Amino acid sequence: MEIITVQGEAVPTLGFGTWPLKGEECRLGVEDALALGYRHIDTAQGYENEAEVGQAMKRSGVPRESIFLVTKVRPGNFTYDKTLSSSYESLEKLDAGYIDLLLLHWPNPDVPLAETLRAMRKLQEEGVMRHIGVSNFSPALVQEAAQHATIFCNQVEFHPYHPQRELLAQARQMDYLLTAYSPVARGKVMSDPVLQRIGATHGKTPAQVALRWLAQQGASVIPKAGSNEHRRANLAIFDFSLNDAEMAAIHALGGDKQSVL
Repeated sequence: MEIITVQGEAVPTLGFGTWPLKGEECRLGVEDALALGYRHIDTAQGYENEAEVGQAMKRSGVPRESIFLVTKVRPGNFTYDKTLSSSYESLEKLDAGYIDLLLLHWPNPDVPLAETLRAMRKLQEEGVMRHIGVSNFSPALVQEAAQHATIFCNQVEFHPYHPQRELLAQARQMDYLLTAYSPVARGKVMSDPVLQRIGATHGKTPAQVALRWLAQQGASVIPKAGSNEHRRANLAIFDFSLNDAEMAAIHALGGDKQSVL
């Protein structure tokens, strides 16, 4: 497993995304992912599966300190008091001692960022969570958030058709983690002739090529995988590299798009 170092913290490049897994399917899926070697687990208040994620972590036998655990605050909980109370509730459900990264799930223009981030700084000071981040934030909103807290991550939709060039440049400049959700464009990459051709060269699927393209740009990736087969396939992206021509061909799939959220 490759890692990305951000602000001195080592984060596994590949994570296991738990949306839309629920109940026993979620618990078994996380257990299986951890058994296969995943050490970056992503959930959210809105996924309604935090308790199952926590149960799976305990049952896995993997030391807590070896897992990078991410959850997210619902936009409806962004007031100061609700950020605190809902995060304590998340911590109780996860039963993991602490959260490695707590994200604001979506922008909420009805609550000042300063208010929400003040609550998150308090949580950080209390040791409830270690790092503060955001999700689905534009470059301008990331800059605004950075005025009130040290931003560790921005999690966004990021794949060959949605290249996020502006955010990637900002992440490198500000030293924050850019995490890609929907990295295989909800399956669209599988029928792409460019990705199929490149994959055939390496003995890989188009999905594996897309994940590798993201990883080589320094992004972390959290594909969802509902089966053991797909979880194994997603892990098999670290034994090959894309050359400059292949990277450029994939970049071209996104045209001139910059950052669209």
